[in-house]
Amino acid sequence: MRVLFCVSEAVPLAKTGGLADVGGALPAALTALGTDVRVVLPRYRGIDSTGWREVGAVDVSLGAKRLPVTVLDGQMPESGVPAWLIDQPQLFDRAGLYGEGGQDYPDNLLRFTCLCRGMLAWLERQPWQPEIIHCHDWQTALVPAIIGAGQVRRAATLLTIHNLAYQGLFPAEQFEVTGLPPSMYTMAGLEFWGQVNLLKGGLVFADLLNTVSETYAQEIQTAEFGAGLDGVLRDRSRDLFGILNGVDYGVWDPAHDPLIPARYTADDLSGKRACKDRLQDEFGLAADPDIPLIGMVTRLADQKGLDLVAAILETLFAAGAQLIVLGTGDPRYERMFSETARRHPRKSGVRIGFDNALAHRIEAGADLFLMPSRYEPSGLNQLYSLRYGTVPIVRRTGGLADSIRDATPQALRAGTANGFVFADYTPQALLRAAQRALAAFRDAATWRTLQRTGMTADFSWAAAAKKYVGLYERAMARSHDRARAG
Repeated sequence: MRVLFCVSEAVPLAKTGGLADVGGALPAALTALGTDVRVVLPRYRGIDSTGWREVGAVDVSLGAKRLPVTVLDGQMPESGVPAWLIDQPQLFDRAGLYGEGGQDYPDNLLRFTCLCRGMLAWLERQPWQPEIIHCHDWQTALVPAIIGAGQVRRAATLLTIHNLAYQGLFPAEQFEVTGLPPSMYTMAGLEFWGQVNLLKGGLVFADLLNTVSETYAQEIQTAEFGAGLDGVLRDRSRDLFGILNGVDYGVWDPAHDPLIPARYTADDLSGKRACKDRLQDEFGLAADPDIPLIGMVTRLADQKGLDLVAAILETLFAAGAQLIVLGTGDPRYERMFSETARRHPRKSGVRIGFDNALAHRIEAGADLFLMPSRYEPSGLNQLYSLRYGTVPIVRRTGGLADSIRDATPQALRAGTANGFVFADYTPQALLRAAQRALAAFRDAATWRTLQRTGMTADFSWAAAAKKYVGLYERAMARSHDRARAG
């Protein structure tokens, strides 16, 4: 099976969020299953060209503009998966991937139309032809629409929605940049409340759709989580699936993690205590193994449930807990956590920014990991936490609901409990879950059971990749049926 993996970011080349982790790990897992995968993404400023070679160029029409695009051929640095870079310095040689200083680039429609059309124009010349093009989020959602317009050679398409809140919205007068016929700028196409909506175009024209968890696939068909596109998604409910993201255990496993002070396993947790000692010391917290230490590694955004955390912080500290937060984002929350650390220097620590090594040390050194998200399409940190014996406290939404089993008495007896779950989006519900977690922490036998259950679970990419191969086969059959129907 030949798969073109069309994505706007992929580790280790370019990253702003979890999409990049998928862009790096899933093609490698698919290759391990025998799938013939190629990755394509923009050549951003931060990508070192060493090891890449120019293999050709195409001209791309972007409305009234026509721009030259150079294609570089190489491999993904860690996995060796074949890859192409779409190089257009005027559009992609910039400090950011999508914007700077909290503002999107105003020409993002031009930029990502160039990615999609440049890639498709290059494909027209190649002997290697994909049977399916796997697109991700709004940045590559134009590909199914271009194929649907009959402007390029047909291939099956799968569109993965990583976060429905980001849709690629642009003024109506920019529609001509897409090169699509005016007949596609309608309510049945890319038009959305007087704007161009790239994600909507992908939702309408892709052969199949999926999100990054089964629960999120259901949630986005409701008005609460559908971000205005719930009707479109309900219309395509038979073509919409959910596959939980996986974990790269080559990177996230305390048994051989080079970024943590001591290694440990489910059978020998002594190294975890050493990691906790070092983490408490690093942040100047009271050093005591019997104090429950809660960790958070997160974007500081409303989506992450930080208003709930703010409401219960003092109660948590009064109950004897400590909190360490690593993240960046909304200045309100940056100030809130910074001020909390100043008020409670022996109980709270914060690092504003992103530090990958520190993220590993928090996963290893914390006892509990807090993810009270308003919504969470898939989530990765709860999965990392399980492998590190760091028990998650989560809200029952999206991928958190699909991966964390609440520590009820019945689940503990059955050996399936691996965390603490609450449903209502209220401070009171979060506090009750946290209090249950703190009580369990003080019961050594219960805590050890929770840790072992989490650490021995398998959320590897291998399992997710097999499900994606199944979706590719379904998408190819759907594309064939559509082609026959004309």
